[in-house]
Formats: sequence, C-alpha cells, structure tokens
Amino acid sequence: MLIDWCDRLHFERRADGRISREDLRGALPEDDLIVRAAQAHTGCALGAHIGVEKHIPAQAGLGGGSSDAASTLLALNQLWGLKLDRGTLLRIGERLGADVPFFLGGGSAWVEGIGEQLTPISLPPTRFVVVKPAAGVETARLFQSPTLKRDEIPATIAGFAADPYGFGHNALQTAAQAACPEIGDALAWLASQGLTGRMTGSGSAVFARLDPAGNGVSADARPGWQLRVCSNMPAHPLSGWAARDN
Repeated sequence: MLIDWCDRLHFERRADGRISREDLRGALPEDDLIVRAAQAHTGCALGAHIGVEKHIPAQAGLGGGSSDAASTLLALNQLWGLKLDRGTLLRIGERLGADVPFFLGGGSAWVEGIGEQLTPISLPPTRFVVVKPAAGVETARLFQSPTLKRDEIPATIAGFAADPYGFGHNALQTAAQAACPEIGDALAWLASQGLTGRMTGSGSAVFARLDPAGNGVSADARPGWQLRVCSNMPAHPLSGWAARDN
C-alpha cells in the first residue's frame, strides 16, 4: 500500500436508508465501487452520504477503486455499528472485486486464488517513485489481448521472500505496452534516472524502488504525467474497524 497519494472519503450517516455520493474533486467513473460497497452491507436500515476526493488516477493499475471500496466497507461497519468481523467483510469484498479483499486484509499480503486467499507478510520500510503517464489502460482490454501470455510459471511465496523488492515480473506488461506505448516511455524515463522500473498491476502507472540513502529523482517527468514519491504502509489506517474474527 502507498501513502502520500491517497483518495479521501468523507462519510455522513443518514437515517433514511439512502446511499448518495458526492464527487468533491472531479467526476468519478460511473462504475466506481464506492456506492456498490455501501449497498453491499445488507440488512442495515441506515444510509450514508459519501463525499469523495479522488486523487489516485483511474486506469493506472494502482487499486484506487478497490481501496475505496474496502475503506467504505470498513468505515460503514464503524459508522453504522454493525460489528462485522473481518471474515464477513472479506466475503462481501470478494463479490465486489478481486483486489478488494487485499485492502480489507489490513496489511501487506501474498495473494492467491482470485484474490481471496491472503497470507500476511512483513516488508521492510522503503520508498518508491510512481509515474502515471497521461494515457490509461482498461484491465478488461488487457485480458482480451492475443499477446497476453497465459502459461506463466506460478510464483511462490518462498521465491518472493528471498527477494521481495526484486522478485518476479508483471505478466500483463507486454500486452499493456502494446496497448499503451507511454508505459514504455515511462519505464525508459525511470531508467534514465538510474532506476529499475516495472508496471503496476494492470498499468498504466510504473514504479521503481528508491535507494534508501538517495533523494529521489533528479528531473521532472514529461508534461501530463503524474509523479509521486511514496512510502510503503505497514497497516491499513482503518484496520481496527472490523470486529475480531469469531
């Protein structure tokens, strides 16, 4: 998880059972998961008005929508006094999207299955530079790409543990670069900074780990690109808002 580049959600309890959303910083996509997450809390007669300040760019592969959905489930669990445990919230999250359970897990994790199998892991603190080109990538388009390699050798948690910040590769990257050449440009820019970059989940953002003793990057990215220096987060800030599992 990344800090310093986060969406901000504001919740107000409503007694009439209605769920409403207000976009406080530009329009959100119509398929945004926030309202669906709020509606997924079945059996509650209360409602909520949710204000959203969107900072994480869409179609970047940064999990902004899934993170917002998980935060909504946790926040309303607290606001409405539902006292649902994490296991129950995880089952609700699975129905919303494959990445939602990870953000409900509360911290760094090795994820398997379709996103529902979480093994907690510990990672040393570090910093990353993240670059989001102007263009975005639709995840569904990547999975439909004829260039997508579908017979990857399965990754293992043991291999990851041996080199957590250098392990593996992104199997979607080749298809994503074909769909969005700016991804290659952003990776080349990171290389020009002496950094080894790779693509985030489904792109189009790319990232690289920074030298702990260094000061970040020394040049501005291309106009229209977004650049952030971020730190990894040991725990989700709302992780205590789920009841203890039975």
